[in-house]
Formats: sequence, structure tokens, C-alpha cells
Amino acid sequence: MPDNKPGIKEYLNRTLEALLPLLGLPLALLLGAVMLLALKVNPLTAYSAMLEGAVGSGYAISVTLIKATPLLLVGLGIVIAYRGGVVNIGGEGQLIVGALAATALSIGMSAWPRWALLPMSLIVGVLAGAVWGSVPGLLKSRIGVNEILSTVMMNSIALQFSNFLLRGPMIDPAELEAGTRIAQSALLPEQVWLTRMAPPIRLHSGAILAVVMAFLVYIFLWRTTIGYRIRAVGLNPHASRYAGIPVPFYQALCLILGGSFAGLAGAVEVMGLHHRMMEGVSSGYGFSGIVAALFGKLHPLGAIPASVLFGGLLVGGNQMQRAVQVPSALIDAILGLVVLFVVSADIYSRKRARRREING
Repeated sequence: MPDNKPGIKEYLNRTLEALLPLLGLPLALLLGAVMLLALKVNPLTAYSAMLEGAVGSGYAISVTLIKATPLLLVGLGIVIAYRGGVVNIGGEGQLIVGALAATALSIGMSAWPRWALLPMSLIVGVLAGAVWGSVPGLLKSRIGVNEILSTVMMNSIALQFSNFLLRGPMIDPAELEAGTRIAQSALLPEQVWLTRMAPPIRLHSGAILAVVMAFLVYIFLWRTTIGYRIRAVGLNPHASRYAGIPVPFYQALCLILGGSFAGLAGAVEVMGLHHRMMEGVSSGYGFSGIVAALFGKLHPLGAIPASVLFGGLLVGGNQMQRAVQVPSALIDAILGLVVLFVVSADIYSRKRARRREING
């Protein structure tokens, strides 16, 4: 009997460490309730509206899944970067250039058949995101430029580049004829529209693609030699360098792969949902995807439910704002609290696990 006690204690410790980050959500909602009361809004009414907006109907669930799709794809890129010991804050810009590239190819090659144009548009989006991620990757590996700063600056460049194209070379000719000059491209040819899973609901096959990619990333990171080296570099770059692993190469590779997934998210967003490139197509997914990855404990399979959860929070937050007439800033504050509590709980959980390992 005494021999079993350490095993039970170890199991309870691991369970607690796994559940700690999940406690961040109810704590954030509890503090959000205090803020709602300060605005003289019934928290139960507000959170009921949030739940109704996220999962209250088949349509609501479909919108949540639509939101979760780009979050998951961007989050997978964040997971790869983290596992390689680098931080990719450039998902926003990588998503934008991926969407631009997929749009340009689709419109420019609209005479191609669906079987050729659709996959090529996705591939071009992936490559564009990878190229955008390669810039901070090379700067990091060659001259040691901090990837956080370089990826953030690349976001601004991508945004301004998109604004220039959508107001100039890529603007919809119909907007020019009408004189409205709305910053958006022409409609993509129907050959590249991703299949709607339950028309007229807008949920598209990009959601399935994102889930498949999550499983592929898991296999890549945990079942391949390259994935093992990436994780080794992330765990201990000094030991990896001593073992003969080219650390700068794998750090650059992680940023390139992270960019490719964000580029895929951009391509999927324009091909599956909007069917054209426009301002605001990213909707902040490049940053929200970081949160989804953290929610999923930086694991590709954990990112699946985490993306759905955070997608539901985004959709439900919009519904709550409409239902109880609270300022949009309050919704952002509640979502920010969720991030703060979840990340803090995860950091505490990791420190607790590290202390337990040191103490034996």
C-alpha cells in the first residue's frame, strides 16, 4: 500500500498541472462579471447571450467553426515556432500575404480548371506565407535579429502592401466603374471556392483541412527526425548545438513553417468565406491564433478544441455586445482577461512541474 502512494500523488500532480490553465477561463469570466455589474448589466443575461451566440443553434455553431478554422491554422504555425524555441508574432502579416497571393493567382488564372486552380491557389498562399516568414527567419539565423521585433515589423509592411494593392493594381474593376473605390479585389472564380458543407450555411471544407493539418503537424513534430530536432532545439539549443544540430537552421525553418500555416489560413479565408480579398480579411486572427495555441498548451491536437473554444468566445462576445448593449471595449477586456489568466495559469503550472522534477 505505501508503494502506491507516490504513484497516486504523481498522478494527482500531473492532473492538477493539466487542469490549471483551464481554470483561467472561469476566473476571467468571474472578473468580467464584476465589470458587467459595474456597468449595471446582469452578468447572467450577458453570459447567456454569449453562450447562445456561440452554440445556441446550428447556425451559431457553424459561425464558431468558421472562426475557429483560421485560428487553428495560425495556431499550428505558432506551435511549431514555439517547439523550435522561437516566437512568431507575424501571423497577421503572413496571413495577409497568403490571402493576396491566392487571390492574385485565382483571378489571373481564372481559365484553369478547378482540379488545377484550387490546389495551386492554396499552395501559392502557403508559399507566400513561407516567404514572408523566411525574412525574420534569415535575420534571426544569420545576424541574430530578435524575431519578435522583425515579425511585428513585417506585419506592418504586409498591411501597407495590401492597402496599396487593393486601392491600385488589384482593385475590383466594378468599383472603379461605379466610382466607389472600395478597397477590395474582384470576386474569385468559382473554381477556387471551397465547398460549403451545409448550404446555405457558410461553413466550408477549410475546417476539415485545418483539422487534418493539425494531425499532420503532430506526426511531423513527434514522429519524424526533423520534428525531433525542432523539439530538441526548443528544449535546449546549447545541448542541441553540442550534439551537432544546426540550431540557426532549425530556428529559421520554424519561422518559415509558421509563416506557411498563416499563409494557408489567409488562402482558406478568401477561398472559403469571403471569395475576394478585402481590407480587414485577417480580423486579428494572426494574434488570436497565438491565444488559441496557448489555450491548447502549445500542442497541435490541443489547438483543435482550443481554437473552437476561442472562436466561440469571439462569436459569443459579439452576440453579447448586441444583446446587452455593452461597449466593444468591454468585450476586448474580457477576452484579454481570458488570455491573461490562461497564460498565467500555464506558466505557474510549468514552474510547479519544474520544481517537482528538481525536488524529485
